[in-house]
Amino acid sequence: MKVNPSYCLCPVLLCLCFLERGYEASHHSQAKIISRSHNATHNHNQTKDGETEVHHRPKRGWIWNQFFVLEEHIGPDAQYVGKLHSNSDKGDGSVRYILSGEGAGSIFIINEVTGDIHATKSLDREKKSHYVLHAQAIDLNTNKPLEPESEFIIKVQDINDNAPKFPDGPFVTTVPEMAEVGTSVFQVTATDADDPTYGNSARVVYSVLHGQPYFSIDPKTGIIRTALTDMDREAREHYSVVIQAKDMAGQVGGLSGSTTVNITLTDVNDNPPKFPQKNYQVFVPESAQVGKPVGKIKANDDDIGINAEIKYSILNPEGAGMFSISTDKDTREGVIMLRKPLNYEKKKQYSLHISAENTHLDPRFSYLGSFKDDATLKITVGDVDEPPVFSMDYYIMEVYENAKVGTEVGAVTARDPDSKNSPVRYFIERREDKEVYFDIESISGVIRTTQLLDREDTPWHNITVMATEEDNPSLQSHVPVTVQVLDVNDNPPMINTEDEIIICESTRAGQVIQTITAVDKDDFANGKGFSFSFPGGVPANPNFTIKDNEDSTASIIARRRRFHRLTQELYELPVVVWDDGEPVLSSTSTLTLRVCSCQRGTRVKICQGEAFLSSAVLSTGALIAILLCVLILLAIVILFITLRRSKKEPLIISEEDIRENVVTYDDEGGGEEDTEAFDIIALRNPAAAEELKFRRDVRPECIRPWSSRRLARGRLSPSSLDIDEEMEVGEFIKQRVAEADQDTSVPPYDSLQTYAYEGQGSPAGSISSLGSAGAHSNLDYNSLDDWGPKFEKIAELYGEEVETASESTEKAESEKQT
Repeated sequence: MKVNPSYCLCPVLLCLCFLERGYEASHHSQAKIISRSHNATHNHNQTKDGETEVHHRPKRGWIWNQFFVLEEHIGPDAQYVGKLHSNSDKGDGSVRYILSGEGAGSIFIINEVTGDIHATKSLDREKKSHYVLHAQAIDLNTNKPLEPESEFIIKVQDINDNAPKFPDGPFVTTVPEMAEVGTSVFQVTATDADDPTYGNSARVVYSVLHGQPYFSIDPKTGIIRTALTDMDREAREHYSVVIQAKDMAGQVGGLSGSTTVNITLTDVNDNPPKFPQKNYQVFVPESAQVGKPVGKIKANDDDIGINAEIKYSILNPEGAGMFSISTDKDTREGVIMLRKPLNYEKKKQYSLHISAENTHLDPRFSYLGSFKDDATLKITVGDVDEPPVFSMDYYIMEVYENAKVGTEVGAVTARDPDSKNSPVRYFIERREDKEVYFDIESISGVIRTTQLLDREDTPWHNITVMATEEDNPSLQSHVPVTVQVLDVNDNPPMINTEDEIIICESTRAGQVIQTITAVDKDDFANGKGFSFSFPGGVPANPNFTIKDNEDSTASIIARRRRFHRLTQELYELPVVVWDDGEPVLSSTSTLTLRVCSCQRGTRVKICQGEAFLSSAVLSTGALIAILLCVLILLAIVILFITLRRSKKEPLIISEEDIRENVVTYDDEGGGEEDTEAFDIIALRNPAAAEELKFRRDVRPECIRPWSSRRLARGRLSPSSLDIDEEMEVGEFIKQRVAEADQDTSVPPYDSLQTYAYEGQGSPAGSISSLGSAGAHSNLDYNSLDDWGPKFEKIAELYGEEVETASESTEKAESEKQT
């Protein structure tokens, strides 16, 4: 098989390629495929009758090179790719060529008879750069492969159909102003989708379309650099540089793309501060407050940020002594403030030499000179009508206590600081919560007392004096005045007499019992020393003496031994104390001394407990008498109880029958009002019960006595009853039970009510003693003796009861009178 390769080597000239492909179509023997033919014929050597058959192996094999197809084919016909051919093909149409793999049948088609391959679609190398296919030759007669299946590649050949692009543009960057030429600013990179390995389609070069002569760019690397010296931010700050990238190495016909790089010059400190003018003036009234701004001055700096920060200073000492200057961070102005009060009458003008300099210097620009500037500020002081000025900031005066009213304490002075020297008037500020002790003369300023002063009450007085101008009273000045009240000896010394002095019973003669001191309300100068003694003209005290220790103390000394509390417990001792003031004052105090027992070896006083015990010891006879009295009282009580038990109780109780209220409670109640107890007389006299029916737990408004309804000798008259005589006791009790059940106001407690009842209807009447319990009878019971022996005992009993009741009544009246 002969190898006749032919390639399209110049993709730029498409017309030549088409001519070449046309020429190849007319000569099938010159295909775009390099293949090695092999003998596809079969030699069959046969022998007759037993001769050995010899087979020869055919030489087969496909060697496929790459096919090439141009991308972006826009012709009317399908693009010819190449040709498949086998040496077994005799040209008689008995061989069939089959194509399979990527794009087979859709993008690439093959002529099964001739083996010609065509591309039916326009291909894009940037999407897919090659296709892998498989070729096979089949004998149509036997339908068997003539060649083994072989793989080959169709490669899409690149053309320059993609322009360079800047995917991240536009760009923003900065560079310091005044940078040297060639300072790197930024680097741009363009991308080209064409094949960088084939031709110059992806070979890009860079250039500056807009931005010269300030910046330049390296055509290969895309690095942007400064191209001019002394690029001043203050002159121009922003630059827009347009960069172009062109493929085909910049040749004619190449594609290009562009982007914009926005470059900003950053500030450096290359401009010193400058005052717009050299001389300034400002007017300041003399009433300006210290520490307040009085003017402003500003130096200009074309720089920005920290490069424009300015520090102001006052250079001359005179100006710096009266004024200070600081920088306003927002406006960068120099704010001038007053350090001391201004006085128009003393100085009317000040001249300030002010400098302004940058705080952050760049040594690279030191050649430009000093980064500071100076200016002069003249301050004119304006005259203002000022309030009076006192000669002192505060006054301290002194006056003795008890000084006469109108005594001069001192004087204050003030003057008008203005040139007109207006007269000054003085006043004392009054406060409602303070008493007035002083007054001031309005013209002279002399302060006098208005009442007596007491140092012991108030040693210091604080007042405020006000001064005003006579011509302008609204201008006022104030000054504090402190008045100290000096002490005079007007209080005698005193000894504390509230505490008792304890004397031990075992005190010996000459022993110090107590050391006493004195107090004086006066100042220490009038009470620094005290003297002590007994009052003059008093006989010598036989028990005690006093010793002046000459150190403002005195000692009380016993003159005899052994004091006894049984003999005398309290002693009173008058003592005179003098001070050494001028004049000398004295007072007499009486000391109380109490005799007490003291523990041995100590001075512990146990007066209170011992006093109680001693009283018991001293009153031994009294204690015996008390015990006898207690025994007698105990015997009387025992005797009284014995008599009560042995005394025979009377059968008839005159005052009240204790059995009237027999009540049993099932609950612990609240007293007498817990239940409604029925009077037993209700059964003795039902007629009277109807009239006297009322609540026992509620106080009745009116109680009608029913003792008058009793007849003589304690019997009830049947004619006096208001109810039916035939009423039975059962019906009466049922009636009372019903009334109790229906009464909702009674307490909710169950009670047991017992009734003693004697029936009615006897012609003789009742002889029971139950009816006699409600009242005292004044009848003569001696008539019972006429009834016979059977009634003698009753007459005797009633007679004794009457006598006993009479005796009890007389005894009660006599005791009441006593």
